[in-house]
Amino acid sequence: MKRPAIKICGLSSEDTIDHVIRRGASHVGFIFFEKSPRYVEPDIAAGLITHVRGRAKTVAVSVDADNELLEEIVYAARPDMLQLHGHETPDRVMTIKALFGLPVIKAFSLRTPEDLARVDDYDGVADHLLFDAKPPANATLPGGNGVTFDWRLLAGWRPTIPYFLSGGLSAENVAAALHETGAQGLDVSSGVESAPGVKDAARIDAFFDAVDAAFATA
Repeated sequence: MKRPAIKICGLSSEDTIDHVIRRGASHVGFIFFEKSPRYVEPDIAAGLITHVRGRAKTVAVSVDADNELLEEIVYAARPDMLQLHGHETPDRVMTIKALFGLPVIKAFSLRTPEDLARVDDYDGVADHLLFDAKPPANATLPGGNGVTFDWRLLAGWRPTIPYFLSGGLSAENVAAALHETGAQGLDVSSGVESAPGVKDAARIDAFFDAVDAAFATA
């Protein structure tokens, strides 16, 4: 099993960015959704992305953003990739790619086999997929809720597009997640926080240590 790409999402400080990159993060994500405790203004994100440049892939995460907001994000912050975490249709994804010329990660919230079946419509459209858990009924955020989904949904599914496994990952369960899914990519946010939006160095280290241990015993 190949060591997965690791994306740490919801970053907002240079110190934390430096820490996750030292530990081996391949992607770093910035949230452009104002309801999120991890939200960063485009001009602040621009400085953080400049700080990262060339050391990891930078990902701008939005939720059903219109063209005006996406244009502000792309031209102010200049990310390497866009992550669409809303209800964007295949046509909408194709339009965004045509307008901005950036690779797209399309996120899906999974709970049932029917949720996974929708992924087929994005074959040849999205560059990467991301599988998150459906949020709890009272949640205001589409992701970052610290909730896992039943990884058995991915049993026997053969991806044609690279994907990130997300949703409630932490040091305590990442080895099991890798064993069950064989995911090529991992995405973590709340699982390395001490409070919503507050990244914790010890939890970051524990997460990367757990990934390393899983591969040392594979």
